[in-house]
Amino acid sequence: METYGYVLNIAMPIFIILFFVEKFAEWRMGKKVIRGLDSVSSLSSGITNVTKDVLGIGIGIIAYSWMMDKVALVRIENTVLTYVVAFIVMDFHGYWSHRLSHEINFLWNRHIIHHSSEEFNLSCALRQSVSGFINYFTILLLPAAVLGVPEQVIAIIAPLHLFLQYWYHTRLIGKMGILEKIIVTPSHHRVHHAINKEYLDKNHSQIFIIWDKLFGTFQEELADVPPVYGVTRPVRTWNPIKINFQHFWLLLTDAWRARSWWDKVRIWFMPTGWRPADVAAQYPVYGITDPYHFEKYDTPASKAFIAWSWVQMFFVYLLLVYFFAYIARIGSPNIFFYGAFVFLCVFAYTELMDRRKYAMYLEISKSVLGLGLIYYFGDWFGASSTAMWWMTWVVSAYFVLSAVVASWFAITEIGREQTGDKSGVVMARA
Repeated sequence: METYGYVLNIAMPIFIILFFVEKFAEWRMGKKVIRGLDSVSSLSSGITNVTKDVLGIGIGIIAYSWMMDKVALVRIENTVLTYVVAFIVMDFHGYWSHRLSHEINFLWNRHIIHHSSEEFNLSCALRQSVSGFINYFTILLLPAAVLGVPEQVIAIIAPLHLFLQYWYHTRLIGKMGILEKIIVTPSHHRVHHAINKEYLDKNHSQIFIIWDKLFGTFQEELADVPPVYGVTRPVRTWNPIKINFQHFWLLLTDAWRARSWWDKVRIWFMPTGWRPADVAAQYPVYGITDPYHFEKYDTPASKAFIAWSWVQMFFVYLLLVYFFAYIARIGSPNIFFYGAFVFLCVFAYTELMDRRKYAMYLEISKSVLGLGLIYYFGDWFGASSTAMWWMTWVVSAYFVLSAVVASWFAITEIGREQTGDKSGVVMARA
């Protein structure tokens, strides 16, 4: 837990810096691939995901160490070859877990967040799930277990393998010559994120593109078919916590409404998107039929409001920096209270981004709760005895400012124009 938090405090600034490098490159190249609120939503999803991961909120149906004890034919030492073997096996595991998440209804819920952005840029890579409470796919590491690859090697390779998937989420890098035949490139992954019929459910590989070519899911990016990004049933919200459970809620309500008991059971295991015929007829769900003419989700926002949304996101990121640096000192159960508060912050400011009428009260409640925690503990989770002693003062000032500024935007910018809960839109393509 502490080690992973330490690694994230190194990795996350790198991801954010690279995102702003992409933003600079976008400006220099005269292209438009980044939208402010969309990227705030993406980065906020990354915040919730790493918080959940560091807290270890999840269940593994099969532990790798247990599987290795049962099936290992040999035991190998930690050599360079061991890490190479482990990396290849991890990539094989990644291909199949990724592919199955696209193909089975209940597994799609844990992956929809990653595809929910209707843009494609580096921030999209950080849209990761908090709804995957159960790890079903450790069994796919069976080849490594049979070879006796040590658990410590898997523990090192797993985050490295994940971090290496960040760079290819961009529209600013074209095709890469010979590398297109070996590794997953931005071109390959643009295909994977596209909703064009030519591209749907293709290119599931994560590092080596060989798996798609081997198992029949490869599709080259076509010059005359520009990728259109998102999901065929748009999520219509900036709130990453809502996105994480949207598909699950649809499955649950469909199962409840279905007349057939067989439909109530099989809906969870059918191909992604399948719904019982009677439910689909009575309760239609909006879906994109023409990817070249649909309305991207957007909400009216002044430059000041967009800037404030970035301030909100970066403040919560600061909370994470402190959390990961001092997680052992904060201790249990306070770490879970801290994590819950991070989720509340993200939920509140993304609801404000969605222009929900009640978001102002969420923001005020968050601030009051935060100040209450400081009063209860005497500082911000032990900050006064750390190198970040100033956190209590910064956090206190932010909570006061947040309540005031959120209320101001809710009244002057959102309340003034809102005659219903309507959202602005942006045309995808002509």
